[in-house]
Formats: sequence, C-alpha cells, structure tokens
Amino acid sequence: MKIISTNIGKPTTFIWNGKEERTGIYKYPTDQPIFLTKNDVLSDEVSNRLNHGGYYKACYVFSAEQYPYWKNLFPNLDWTWGMFGENLTLADFDENQVYLGDTYQVGEALVQVSQYREPCYKLGVKFGTQQVIKQFVQHGYGGTYLSILEEGYVRVNDEFKLVERPEKSLTVADLFQLVHAKEKDQALVRIAAKSKAIPPKKRIWFESFLDQL
Repeated sequence: MKIISTNIGKPTTFIWNGKEERTGIYKYPTDQPIFLTKNDVLSDEVSNRLNHGGYYKACYVFSAEQYPYWKNLFPNLDWTWGMFGENLTLADFDENQVYLGDTYQVGEALVQVSQYREPCYKLGVKFGTQQVIKQFVQHGYGGTYLSILEEGYVRVNDEFKLVERPEKSLTVADLFQLVHAKEKDQALVRIAAKSKAIPPKKRIWFESFLDQL
C-alpha cells in the first residue's frame, strides 16, 4: 500500500433539517506532507469532535481502487481524491488483506488499523442523496480509521510497511460487514470484542451480540 493523495478539509457549512451545520468532509488533495497527530491530522477540519477525531479516529484512509465503482454510480459529481472524506487515499489497499490491529510504519509515523467507518448523513449531503448511505454499507468497503502510535509527517508515495499483525484478528472488510450484518458471526464478534485496537465502548457493543450460554 502506498499514499497517492494526502487530503485535508476546511470548514464547510450546509443546511440540515432547517439548521446550519458545519462539516470537514469536503476534503481536497494537498501537495504538501501532512502531519499525523495522536488525535487528528494537523490543519484538517474536524467539526464534530464527539464523533470524529480522537485516538481511535485520528486519520481516515480509503482505497483508490474503490473509486471506479462509485464514479460509475455517480458520474456527474466533481470527482477528486478525498471524495469520501479520507485524509489518505491509498493505492493497493485491499480491505480483505489488511487486518484490525495491524501496525504499519508510513513516512515518519507509526500507525495502527483501528475503527471502522460508520457513514452518516453528511456523506449523503456531499453526494446529493441519502441513498448513498445504504449503497455504501451494501458495497462493503468502508476504508478504515488509523490510530497514531508515533506522530509524524506522511507524504505522497510513502509506503505502508507492516511492522506487526495480531495473532488473531479479522480483516477490515470483515469488520465493516460484521458491524452491519443482521446475523453476526460469533467467532468474528469474539475477536472484535477483545481487540484493543477499537474503543472500549465498541468492544462492549460487540460483546452484547455474543450468544449467552
């Protein structure tokens, strides 16, 4: 995997249910390195700190290989990297081969694959239809958030070099699909419930789906 675009956003206002709101989802490519901190990407807009940013959601990454699928569905949008609100657009990011808890060296930073993306109405606002939320979930490839274990600059063409992989884990794709599945695979739920790569509240949430013996 390697970075093909570093993206940041500025505050953008929109009207939702008659009220003005602000978002940082409108990201755009920057030709400068970006600095990954423990809680966010330096100089990037995080409007809602309750649901975005923080240790388990410091940086969001998305696969460039998923773009053609979405461009085909929404050909009239103004397409550019960062369209899904990602800070890093990655080439060769196969969500079936990357695992929850994987630790990578990239540029100056040490990062860990963390929390799954839960698409919200702001993605629908950006795409011009709330139908995209359902389509996003059904497609099954939501990218992933990263925790930043060691802060540092990253830039275009920096490669993700695997440092450590948990002995027992599940893939990014499996995790995303598990979250939205009506019938949840008990083996995968157990793994997610024990993973320290995701927040304690999320681990407790997964535990609630375990069969009671």
